[in-house]
Amino acid sequence: MSNIIRRRFRDRRIEGFSLIETLVGVALVAIAMLGLAQLLVLSIAQNTRADRMSNAVFLARQQIEELRLLTQDELNALTGAAMDESLDINQDGMFDYRRITTLQPSGVFYQARVLIFAAETFGESMGDLLTDPTAYRVRADITSLISR
Repeated sequence: MSNIIRRRFRDRRIEGFSLIETLVGVALVAIAMLGLAQLLVLSIAQNTRADRMSNAVFLARQQIEELRLLTQDELNALTGAAMDESLDINQDGMFDYRRITTLQPSGVFYQARVLIFAAETFGESMGDLLTDPTAYRVRADITSLISR
C-alpha cells in the first residue's frame, strides 16, 4: 500500500507558478501601472493649462464686449492711458490674472487691445508687459476695432 501512495506522489505533476514567474509577472504589471500613472499626470497638467488659457481668452473677450457697450464720449475718456486690473476669478482672496487694456483712437475707429497675464507678473511694470508680452508668457492677446 505504501508503494502505491509513493508512486502517486511521484507521478503527480507539480502545478502552479514558481517564485520567479510570479516576480516577473508582478514587475510587468508594475511597469504598466507606472506608464498609466505618468499618462494621468500629463493629462492633468494639460487639462489645467487648457483651463487657464480658456479663462484668459474669456476674460479678454469679456473686456472687449464691455468696451463695445460704451458711448463715444466714454471711449474718448478712456483713450491714451492703459487700464491695469488684478482679477480674482474664483473669489478665494488671491488674484489669478492681470488684465491690461489699451484703447487708441484710429480715425473713426478705436483700436482696443486686451492682454491677460498670469498672477506671477504682478511685480512687473506695465510698460515692460506692453513692450514685450511674449517674454512674460501672455495668456491671451486680443485686438479688436470698435466703431462709433
